[in-house]
Amino acid sequence: MNVGILTSGGDCAGLNAIMHGFVKTMSAIDPKLEIYGVKNGYTGLINREYRKVKCEEFDGILNLGGTILGTSRQPYKKLILPEGQEKVALMKENYRKMALDCLLVLGGQGTHKTAGLLSKEGLNIIGLPKTIDNDIYGTDFTFGFHSAVNIAAECLDRIRTTAASHGRTFLVEIMGNRVGWLTLYSGIAGDADIILIPEIPYDIEKVIKQAQKVNEKKGYCIIAAAEGALNTEEAQMSKRERYGKREERGEVTASNRIAAAISKSLNVETRVMVPGYTQRGGNPSAYDRIICTQMGAYAAKLAKAKKFGVSVAMNGLKITHNNLSDIAGATKFVTKDSELVLAARDVGITFGD
Repeated sequence: MNVGILTSGGDCAGLNAIMHGFVKTMSAIDPKLEIYGVKNGYTGLINREYRKVKCEEFDGILNLGGTILGTSRQPYKKLILPEGQEKVALMKENYRKMALDCLLVLGGQGTHKTAGLLSKEGLNIIGLPKTIDNDIYGTDFTFGFHSAVNIAAECLDRIRTTAASHGRTFLVEIMGNRVGWLTLYSGIAGDADIILIPEIPYDIEKVIKQAQKVNEKKGYCIIAAAEGALNTEEAQMSKRERYGKREERGEVTASNRIAAAISKSLNVETRVMVPGYTQRGGNPSAYDRIICTQMGAYAAKLAKAKKFGVSVAMNGLKITHNNLSDIAGATKFVTKDSELVLAARDVGITFGD
């Protein structure tokens, strides 16, 4: 069997681990297996940047962060425009030049939308759900998510010691522009006092009131805020209008505005800390290595069974799959009544609503 592999979109821990799981399993199923590594995601598939990769090259990469194939973004929106059709045609042409039996696509939401497009165009595609945002519909978890949670939670742990030492309020800005899973999980794990996520718009007066209460009780306050957190007023605006207002104020995110409002109202030292891309980097956690091994092995069995047009998923403790046509373009949001949100409220964490 000839199998192509590409990694697309933002990098995260677990990309190498899942390729390791797939190739190890697939080479045992088919000793004549030939792997084509596509460089830098869909861009490499368009530009014919690929090569045959020996199975041995996937040894020893289970615990290695990043991706040995490289990655880049190839926006789905541009591919569906008339001028993007040439790129789609090139991807189909190069798939056939490699004489692939299937293409393994590792990526997040945008990657899966393009995977769905290529599947409709007749290519044999198997998707693997990667993103630190955990926002792919139809799977409980994406690989890379738990590794990012560990890093973000550690940032909150470390900030706590300096916040307590100096009696400060710290706002830690966690990645997550449209969804708040990473902020929610890391905020709970890091024992944040306040969690702000895009799905639950905050009232700044309620945030200030809770920060005051926490400061009076223990002398410092920790806020975990998603980069996409928005207030109740912004929630009523269109995306363009919201971004326009922020640009007028010289803001990229709301973090500094929230910190300034708390500092002014409570007269407390307030700081913003942005872990940024460190949340994507480093080696995968033990948990991610395990689910990557499971998902990679399952993808190999899908390839053997010629089950294409699907994406691997987790359902409870079971590894399963979804049709790309059912999940491509769908987003898994945090809901106000999710068990995790309710548990956070039970232990005294507030969401500014």
